[in-house]
Amino acid sequence: MFVRRTVAVAVSLVLVGLFGPTGPAQAAGYALIQGSGSSWAANAVNQWVADVAAQDLKVVYTANGAAQGRKDYANVRTEFGITDSPYRGKDPTTGATDSSLGRSFAYLPVVSGGTSFPYHLEVNGKMHRSLRLSGETIAKIFTNQITNWNDPAVTRDNNGKQLPSIPIIPVVRADGAGVTNQFTTWMSDQFPTLWRGCNGGTNAPTDYFPLNCGKSSGPQKAQTGSDGVMNYIKSGGANGSIAMEEYSYPLLANYPVARMLNKAGFYVLPTQYNVAVALTKAKINTDKGSPDYLTQDLDNVYVNADRRTYPLSSYVYAIIPTAKSDRRMTKAKSQSLADFLYHSICQGQRGIGPIGYSPLPINLVQAGFEQIGKLTTFGATMKDRNVSTCNNPTFIKGKPNQNYLAQIAPNPPACARAGNPPCENNEDAVIANPTSDGKAPAASGPKAPSGSGGSGGSGGPKANGGPKANGAPPAGGGPSAAAPSAGSAPPNDLGVVTSDTAVAAGDVAVVPTTLSSDARSGPGPLLTALVVALFVGVVAAPAAVVTLAGRSTRGRR
Repeated sequence: MFVRRTVAVAVSLVLVGLFGPTGPAQAAGYALIQGSGSSWAANAVNQWVADVAAQDLKVVYTANGAAQGRKDYANVRTEFGITDSPYRGKDPTTGATDSSLGRSFAYLPVVSGGTSFPYHLEVNGKMHRSLRLSGETIAKIFTNQITNWNDPAVTRDNNGKQLPSIPIIPVVRADGAGVTNQFTTWMSDQFPTLWRGCNGGTNAPTDYFPLNCGKSSGPQKAQTGSDGVMNYIKSGGANGSIAMEEYSYPLLANYPVARMLNKAGFYVLPTQYNVAVALTKAKINTDKGSPDYLTQDLDNVYVNADRRTYPLSSYVYAIIPTAKSDRRMTKAKSQSLADFLYHSICQGQRGIGPIGYSPLPINLVQAGFEQIGKLTTFGATMKDRNVSTCNNPTFIKGKPNQNYLAQIAPNPPACARAGNPPCENNEDAVIANPTSDGKAPAASGPKAPSGSGGSGGSGGPKANGGPKANGAPPAGGGPSAAAPSAGSAPPNDLGVVTSDTAVAAGDVAVVPTTLSSDARSGPGPLLTALVVALFVGVVAAPAAVVTLAGRSTRGRR
């Protein structure tokens, strides 16, 4: 009896040591939370949902479009929303109601990225993968001013190389979408005359694209959701099509996107490095008393003169509750939401660059901590939630006020310069996280598949049940990307050098921080092995010996 009790106590002690007094899920005090909204950001959000599931933190996210996500939040159907644009009272184009309907809210940036232009263009039976387009050409394509791929404007963009006579099929979103808002915000700022003529005389952004500029027929096709857009582009009958979509979708599908002309005269891709450089010029609302605190003004991003800039770069936001009277919120839900958002803007940022997004800079992460802190109203705790525990790849050891990715972003290769033959061998596709020596990796984007179509190939991220990325540079690819050359241009107010300035050799170590340990995270494999070994060696084995000895004694009697 004594032996059995000893073993039982020992087992209990081991379990407590491993999991805490009540097990991981109960110790955390989590409850299921639900969110909806942006499909532009969905590949990143779903990556984070999968990450935290290992901690018994359950999150359900529905990518039904930013406009619907804001409606779901306003109608108290969700604990959080994800949106590319803030509430505006009414959509300025359609007049549709766009408000929180009195529900309290706060915004916090969760991810950035580039609105890209995936296309399906077959030339001589093979997928064309080196398309270059200026902003004006893109604007005219989506306002039906340019309707064939052999148009002189397209030929000029591609260094005089004329494409075959294939009708252009612009693909837009059928639902209220953040990508539409990002695109039309850029249009209204950069090409107001073209946009006004397409948008019924109104020069204002909208979540709802006017199909064929309001005409009853035309070349454009409308699809619901980001997946719907990409499924159309990939279809066999879509030769000649081009869409607007977050870079992650064509990247994971191994489909090409147009290289977009920036103000410096280079055609660039929306890689995590080029987006990071572009957004150093974003103006963020810093008025904490404003309902639009932390939202973005991208006017200067569109015209950023750094040669590494991808012009159509932007942020996406979570919408979270703040009023104690919020009827969906409980202490357990608030802890779930706080920990999910903390993971999203810290450790979770390491996995999103290689799948087509760009990590947040430190100033927005710090502001995000403040916004997440508002969930303490419902009982959430914020222990150890600060920059020192935030393993975000934009942070550099000893220089937390500098955007590391923007500093090491490689210059575009010669083939990206206007007037030179277009890039064809992924010379400009730098998508992976910084290498172990703290530098930008070698260029290595999706390789051209054999035959026609866009599937297959290797070298880029693969979607097998969801986006996956380990942060290491993919194998193969083009030549090494050159680091920015030395210069003496002054940094901007974030300490980010946006011209060709190199990072000093001693300044490139990544911050060696990890997520703080707590009862939720469970033991590491080494600790588990040691505890089990201790249990076997100290408790179980002696107990077994005592039992055997007893049996032997009884047998002799």
